[in-house]
Amino acid sequence: MADEHQFIENGMQRSQIDEFFATELERAGYGGMEVAKTPMGTQIVLKAEKPGMVIGKGGKNIRKVTTQLEERFDLDDPQIDVQEVDEPDLNAQIVADRLGNALERGWYFRKAGHTTIDRIMDAGALGAEIVLSGKVTGARSRVEKFNRGYIKHNGEPAQEIVDHGQGTAVMKLGTIGVDVKIIPPGARLPDDFEIHEDADVEDLIADTADTDEGVEELLDDVADEVPEEEQVAETADADGEVEAPEIDEEVVEEEPVDEEIVEEVSEEIEEEDAADAEESELDEDIESEAADLVAEMEAEEDDS
Repeated sequence: MADEHQFIENGMQRSQIDEFFATELERAGYGGMEVAKTPMGTQIVLKAEKPGMVIGKGGKNIRKVTTQLEERFDLDDPQIDVQEVDEPDLNAQIVADRLGNALERGWYFRKAGHTTIDRIMDAGALGAEIVLSGKVTGARSRVEKFNRGYIKHNGEPAQEIVDHGQGTAVMKLGTIGVDVKIIPPGARLPDDFEIHEDADVEDLIADTADTDEGVEELLDDVADEVPEEEQVAETADADGEVEAPEIDEEVVEEEPVDEEIVEEVSEEIEEEDAADAEESELDEDIESEAADLVAEMEAEEDDS
């Protein structure tokens, strides 16, 4: 199988496993997963708000889920590790599921959106965005957005830093899509910077002695790296004997001049001179005619 097809197949399998967990572990507060294939088998890390419900009494539920993974997705020896989510309000998937359930229970979309995003920011998030799309209030579908703080939409930070979760709310008028993005507290963004007010400038400036020693060491290193030919030239200059470099003299042969080309050029020059002479004669004729006309006009005026 080609690499491109393998990437597509792995992505489809990952999406199907994610949908399976979201359906089976909805009541346990499913918060996402991470899949890693190892030589010992497939390692799956589950994040849940209530790990006890995922494991079940005596591990009954987790064994059932493991068996279904082997049968439905043909995974080699899946090993599931369940981790508890420390702060559910900072997990985008849990927040999206909660918001979808609130809309299904009859909450007004604007109240639910503002309440949810306020809880996210109160939990310490740097920024959050909630997008509700669908038939929110009437027969015509639309998109409603709720923003707080700072959020990244593209680039590597949007993929590596921003936590993204999606959910749905099945209403009487239709299905409403819920999209949640959260930047967790403590995230380091590429455009972040720090200002040290109490910093000592002297600690940041290198000592003069250290800089001098560094320059001398650099000069020594450069001298060691000088090629042998340059060193030989320097020694020759010191001894006063300078060998002149040999110059290869190349004899430049003059190309013979074609007589036909010379004749053509001379004919063109003669034709141009003849044309200039004709133009000058025409100019003189025109000037003489103009002078005659002026003289005739003046004579007629004198007679009148």
